[in-house]
Amino acid sequence: MTVVERREIALVDLLDRLLAGGVVITGDLTLRIADVDLVRIDLNALISSVNANVPSPFEELR
Repeated sequence: MTVVERREIALVDLLDRLLAGGVVITGDLTLRIADVDLVRIDLNALISSVNANVPSPFEELR
């Protein structure tokens, strides 16, 4: 094993790293019975931290 393989990262540290750079989540969910689509859900989400260096994109909407 190399040093990188043995390295353990706490969940809080992982979330901190992901939010610092931003995360894009996409997915599709379809509920189908007898080849008939009953419900379809499309998910597109951008999760990111907001601070003074990276202002909120929603400030301009006010």
